[in-house]
Amino acid sequence: MPDDFHDIRFPLDVALAASGGPEWRTDVVTLGSGHEHRNARWAHSLRRYDAGYGVKSLDALAAVLTFFEERRGRLFGFRWHDRLDGKSCAPSLTPQPTDQVIGQGDGARLAFPLVKTYGAVHDPYVRRITKPVAGSVRVAIDGVEPSAGTFTCDAASGVVTFATPPAAGQVVTAGYVFDVPVRFDIDRLEVDLAAFTAGSIPKIPLVELSG
Repeated sequence: MPDDFHDIRFPLDVALAASGGPEWRTDVVTLGSGHEHRNARWAHSLRRYDAGYGVKSLDALAAVLTFFEERRGRLFGFRWHDRLDGKSCAPSLTPQPTDQVIGQGDGARLAFPLVKTYGAVHDPYVRRITKPVAGSVRVAIDGVEPSAGTFTCDAASGVVTFATPPAAGQVVTAGYVFDVPVRFDIDRLEVDLAAFTAGSIPKIPLVELSG
């Protein structure tokens, strides 16, 4: 992803008023008995957004056009902030170092990728977080936040690395703010300015980058 990804966030004032969310791909087969057989085609969800809903002025539209041109349409990925799902905790809360379990020490392991778990009872879904916001990551080992300088977090990959490995059995947790890696899902940005001034909203589709 580094060669085709620009580590820059889509204009936040536009992103805050956008629409979108996660998508799964499921095959549903109805049997002769009337019962259904369902099969998940994807191991992970994929997020799609429409940034057009956030464009409320010509200046905002011009900013998106500039951003689109620099990304060369679908060529380069970038960061997108999802206001509904952009923290290790609820949107109204401040991330804490005990928000999410990211692993368990074994006395040798130094690196722990950030993850976010959805659900807790039936079949929790664990999602890799690869684009944390720099400076937002806090960690804890068995509930205790270590002193500054004892770990680093790569904002480009979302991997936490400790200077000294957590002891065997110690639970490693983290709290953070994060972005979603996305790209434009169009190579042509078409805007009818006459319609725009009359209240028509341009379509600006975005799709999450996987892998």
